[in-house]
Amino acid sequence: MSSLSNKVFTRDELVALADEWRRHGDHIVLANGTFDLLHVGHVRYLNGARRLGDRLVVAVNSDASVRELKGEGRPFMPADERAEILASLAAVDAVIIFDEPDVRAVIRALRPNVHAKGTDYTAESVPERDTVIDCGGRVAIVGDPKEHSVTELIARVGGRKSREGR
Repeated sequence: MSSLSNKVFTRDELVALADEWRRHGDHIVLANGTFDLLHVGHVRYLNGARRLGDRLVVAVNSDASVRELKGEGRPFMPADERAEILASLAAVDAVIIFDEPDVRAVIRALRPNVHAKGTDYTAESVPERDTVIDCGGRVAIVGDPKEHSVTELIARVGGRKSREGR
């Protein structure tokens, strides 16, 4: 990895770092997703999440969990590259790659003050909501309306390719 890898942590490293941040009075926000191909909707989501606290941690699905969620042929980029791209964003303080199908184990380990999800959810429909509350946090919905998606982007690019090939 590049020099940006100093923002990509193992779970144990991240827990220790979060404890240090808390000792300094920082509020921790957790955002998560596959981030298969970064687009403006992701950037707006992460910037919105960052505004909710002092430190933003982004949890990225591993390659195996992306395949489980999105199907064969995904992800398009390996997890370490997705993590490195996210780590390069100014709003992001730390990145973790997780193997589980959802982010509950990361929430239990990190105990964020806020778990930020995109506008395709409501505060009540976030799957990890109960875990966040059990860990003393709250759920917040951030970002712009769900008008951007990797699936849509790929379909548009694929459509252009086939028209160009004629």
